[in-house]
Amino acid sequence: MSPGALDTAAGADTLPAEPPESSTGRGVRGSLRTGLLLAAVAVPGAVGLSGPSLVLPAIARELHTGLDSASWLMSGYGLGMMLGTPLLTGTAGRRGPRALLLASAGALLLGVLVTLAAGAALGPLVAGRVLLGVGAAGFNVAAFQLAARQPDGRASGVVAIGSAAGGTVGLFIGAAVAAGPGWRACLVLPVLTLAVLPAALRGCAAPAHGPAAGPGPEPARGAGASAASRSFLGLDALAVSRFRAVAAVMLVLATVNFGLVYGAPRRAAALTGWSAVQTGAAGSLATLTGALLSWSLVRAAPRLGLRRTAGLLLGVSFAALALAAFAPWAPLVLLGAGASACVNAGGQGVLTGAGAEAVAPQRRPEAIGLFNLVFLLGAALGPQLAASGGRIAGLGSYVASLVH
Repeated sequence: MSPGALDTAAGADTLPAEPPESSTGRGVRGSLRTGLLLAAVAVPGAVGLSGPSLVLPAIARELHTGLDSASWLMSGYGLGMMLGTPLLTGTAGRRGPRALLLASAGALLLGVLVTLAAGAALGPLVAGRVLLGVGAAGFNVAAFQLAARQPDGRASGVVAIGSAAGGTVGLFIGAAVAAGPGWRACLVLPVLTLAVLPAALRGCAAPAHGPAAGPGPEPARGAGASAASRSFLGLDALAVSRFRAVAAVMLVLATVNFGLVYGAPRRAAALTGWSAVQTGAAGSLATLTGALLSWSLVRAAPRLGLRRTAGLLLGVSFAALALAAFAPWAPLVLLGAGASACVNAGGQGVLTGAGAEAVAPQRRPEAIGLFNLVFLLGAALGPQLAASGGRIAGLGSYVASLVH
């Protein structure tokens, strides 16, 4: 990205300022309450992404299939999220968050019905998971759209942190549910979103105060002729250099983070000989701590400005990658994973609002959907980074042998 991409207009280096002291904290408390509600909308979808991971071997045995085939229950959900983001944003999402929430609920319920009726057939189970992923993606985009209405970035930060935390604890929630109601129940964990749907629908009627409501820069000239054909996916936003810049930063953060989610625990286990349960517990604790600490980044972002915040996020992300790949001791490897989770969650909270502000008000819902699609692309690329990192892991082990 070009050096000036994050500063394309007067004031472009700023983020929503913190509310003034004279507000007596009511606006801040309101943003936090809204953020917690919207996090509850997004968290079950994140739990559904990682929930079946630890029970896939048991599911494969029940279905009399191999683990590679059973892994499509994970891949199908991720595919559904990638498809659902532009699909629901470009259709129901164009009529506002309420329509998006209702369409997402419909997809989610259909996915639950297909999954529960599938029996032991892998194909229908995967189809049900794809539909669940579509619904979860819509809920995630709606949560960020509603958070962007708030007068500061705190609500978006809470949603991002909640989503990151949900993906972390989903491993253990899924295993616990599988041990109780059964493995099929852990496949439909996103249905928990419906418990907070009525409250979220009531929130759609609240007045907008944040980026989605105010004036903003129009897309670059030349985009207007093809706006109708491009707005379905929110591609109008790509004509704005500031949006491209923050989306590129988010892609890097998400790719590194999800690469370490998969790769760092394996490196830690190779260095220590920990069991899978021990490694999973330590890795989840590290990433959950990082996700929760990202709140400090969200709070500091308005004071730092966008360019310095983006530089800090990228610097910590690359340092975390280097630490997790080359550190000779497992605690340092997991520290790298936790630091990456911190900047990933904080970056999603801060950069979503910055990306929304970069485009015209009428294009902001689609732009937020496109931004979330970029995040999901990073989530898909990350495991590939980890899978191709065997040489890096081997080099890390070699460094460890030199130290010892």
